[in-house]
Amino acid sequence: MNPCPCGWRGDPSGRCQCTPDQVSRYRGRVSGPLLDRIDLAIDVPPPSATQLVLDGAAVAPESAVVREAVVRARARQQRRQGVTNGRLDAAGTARHCVPTSAAQQLFATASARLGLSARAYHRVARIARTVADLADSDVIEAAHVAEAVGYRRLPAEQPARARA
Repeated sequence: MNPCPCGWRGDPSGRCQCTPDQVSRYRGRVSGPLLDRIDLAIDVPPPSATQLVLDGAAVAPESAVVREAVVRARARQQRRQGVTNGRLDAAGTARHCVPTSAAQQLFATASARLGLSARAYHRVARIARTVADLADSDVIEAAHVAEAVGYRRLPAEQPARARA
């Protein structure tokens, strides 16, 4: 979804004239239960003129490299549990998405701060497991949990395009 009703919030051009109240109402139109079912919420800023001219080749990893990492991660998941992480039920999530103690502490803090529901908690756990799989890690470390939590949602107060 757009970051605000006009779609320009956070753009360096300063085109957005939406008030914080308008942005809050706009984002509030998406219900909590629906948001619980969205695994990844990331900012995708518009490309600059330079990136358009260069076609993004200088900054983006090659598709073949990304594809190979995804293929390896999916194979790891299939070997470990017979399904991909996204297909794990609650019992499978509890069995295969166990973070280290430091990662568990970070997860508990983030969960309390964000007010994650049980559904959202399990979704973030499966994302953390996937992040670990992409890093060829057998365990879920704090860095994997931090990345997964970061994908959860954009902060309401922060302009969407300002987030890196």
